[in-house]
Amino acid sequence: MESFPVLSSILETTALGRYIQQQYNLAEGISCSVIKTGVNHTYLVAAGAAQYVFRVYSYGWRTRHEVAEELRLLRHLQDNGISVSYAIADREGLFIQELEAPEGNRFGVLFSYVGGEKLHNSATQTHYAIGEAMAALHRQTQGFKLERATYDTQTLLVDSFKGLKRFIAADTDEMRFMAATQQYLIAAFAHIHEQQLRKGAVHLDMWFDNLHVDGNNQINIFDFDFCGNGWLCLDIAYYLMQLYVMEADEKEYRLKAAAFLQGYESVTPVSEEEKRLLPMLGVSLHFFYLGVQCARFDNWSNVFINETYLKRYIMVRVKKYVDFHQLDI
Repeated sequence: MESFPVLSSILETTALGRYIQQQYNLAEGISCSVIKTGVNHTYLVAAGAAQYVFRVYSYGWRTRHEVAEELRLLRHLQDNGISVSYAIADREGLFIQELEAPEGNRFGVLFSYVGGEKLHNSATQTHYAIGEAMAALHRQTQGFKLERATYDTQTLLVDSFKGLKRFIAADTDEMRFMAATQQYLIAAFAHIHEQQLRKGAVHLDMWFDNLHVDGNNQINIFDFDFCGNGWLCLDIAYYLMQLYVMEADEKEYRLKAAAFLQGYESVTPVSEEEKRLLPMLGVSLHFFYLGVQCARFDNWSNVFINETYLKRYIMVRVKKYVDFHQLDI
C-alpha cells in the first residue's frame, strides 16, 4: 500500500540518534530525546559527558541559504565573544544536514549546548544582566547584513495581518481594534526619524525561553531562527513586551523593565527616538507573531489556533499592552 502523504512528521529519536552519532563521529551510547515540537523540532542529544541540541527545521519553513545565513551570524557572534549556541560541523565539515522525511526533505543542524537554565521569573539583577548581554550582542550586529527577511512595516504589520484575517471575521470587535491599531502604527512609522535608529541583524525572539542563565548571571543566548534585518530596538521592544506578558504585577514589571534598560545602556546608549518607539514596536511584534502562528497553523497546534484563542490573545495581550502604554488609537 502506498504511504499516505503527511503535513508534518516527528522524526523518531532512536533512529535520529544513530544518524547523528554516525554523521558527527560522536561517542557510542548516544541518547536522543525530544525537547519540544512546534515550528521547528528540537532534540537533546547526549554522547558521553557532552550534550548538544539538534534542530530539525519544518518542511518549507526555511531555505538552505536562510539556514546558512543564520549560522553565519552565529559564527560572527561566537568569534566576537558573545555566548551563543553555535553550529557544529559533521565529519565531512558540513553544518547543514538534509533529512528525508515523509513530507519532504528537511534541514537539520547540530548546535552546541549552552549552560545554565531558563528562568521565567527571575530577579531584577538578572534582567540587568540580560540587558547587558543584548547590548553586547547588538554592538556586534549593528551594520551586519543578512540575506534574510527584513523586519519593516510590510513584514510586521501588513503581511502578518493578512494571515489573521483567515481566522477571524473583519466585522468583529477584535478585528476592528486590530485594523485601527494597524493603521495607527503604519502612520506612526511613516514619520520615524530613521537617522536616530541603529540598524543591523536582530534576533527577534530574545526572551526567557531562548536564554539560559547560569549561577554567575552569565547569559547564554540561543535559537536565532527568526534572525533578520531591522532596527536593533526591535529586540528591546520584544523583550519588554514579553516581560509584560510574564510579569503579573505592574510594579514588578516597571522595576524589571527599568533594570533591563539600565543594563543595556551600561554597554551602549538607546536613543530617545528608539525609546519613544518601544511601545509601538512591541505591539507590532504581537501582530507579527500572531501572523506566524496563523501561517504555521499546522505546525503550531490547530487546537489553539481558532477564533476563540485569537480573540482572547488580541484583547488580553495586544489591547492590554496598547492600553498600558496609553497609545491613542
